Amino acid sequence: MIETSGVIEKEQGNGFYLVTLEQPAGHQCLCRAAGKLTKFRIKLLAGDKVLVEISPYDLTRGRITYRERNAGAPGGGRPGGNRPGGPKRR
Repeated sequence: MIETSGVIEKEQGNGFYLVTLEQPAGHQCLCRAAGKLTKFRIKLLAGDKVLVEISPYDLTRGRITYRERNAGAPGGGRPGGNRPGGPKRR
């Protein structure tokens, strides 16, 4: 597998995403979220930086294996941990 990073351009529907890759500059591939991302319900949005695995046999299809944390959030994410609107529980 070829592993490279990229940015999600848009959601195509039915679980597919159009990703622009960084390594072959400007190359676009159609990617699906890997099993762990769907299992833990990781949300993927346009503009997120992701790691993509591509098969050497078909360079137009791939699998998203990792989403960078707080890639699009200014200021490093939400204050107060994972709970919206308040400090962490003790």
